[in-house]
Amino acid sequence: MDTQGDSHPPIVFHSLDREADIQIRERNLPHWFQPGVAIFVTFRTIDSLPAEVLLGWRRELEEWLLRLNLPLELACSVAGRRHENHAQLWGRLSAVQQREFRYLSDRIFHRCLDECHGECLMRQPQLADIVGHAIRLFDAQRYDLDRFVVMPNHVHALVQFRAGFDLQVVGQGWMRYTARVINQRSERRGELWQPEPFDHIIRSSQQVEYLQHYIADNPDKAKLKQGEFLYWQRPV
Repeated sequence: MDTQGDSHPPIVFHSLDREADIQIRERNLPHWFQPGVAIFVTFRTIDSLPAEVLLGWRRELEEWLLRLNLPLELACSVAGRRHENHAQLWGRLSAVQQREFRYLSDRIFHRCLDECHGECLMRQPQLADIVGHAIRLFDAQRYDLDRFVVMPNHVHALVQFRAGFDLQVVGQGWMRYTARVINQRSERRGELWQPEPFDHIIRSSQQVEYLQHYIADNPDKAKLKQGEFLYWQRPV
């Protein structure tokens, strides 16, 4: 399923202001937030990365770390349970190494998602519609959407939150609501989404353009057919 957006006024999607305050929270993942700045958000189903896939991700990271004589524990801390000394491990990488490691890890993560592991419930159009409706519900009220794609086992969205709202909207609104409704419709129980979404604050206008193309091209990269995904974008 492929759908275009309704009529909306033009929105400027801003990138990170390095001179302004940045809210940083950490759980298993770091979360950077700045009001009025665009964010690339990914959330995935609980079964989207099985144990053997996580192991493969970790081994690829370990190979990279081993070549540079860097701490192998960092691989498990990123592709598994967060290491209690993660900050110290991360500090042993230079700024260049940190960028390269982050890029490698992100690339593996998204590649694994596109392999479509798990139940892939959102391959069913009626369930993908539930997710799409939830994401668009408060568009132009609590946040402004640029575009999103609902894939069989994960979702990508480019969004900018308005004053008074932040990433909790994703966890408490998009994820919690859709989990409840999809479980009811599918007559299933248990968790649907991995509890912690992945989010990346936009650092440049070039990155906005790159992620716009990434979201739009994601179904083709995953070799999905029409009807196996839901795509929406704000009209120009």
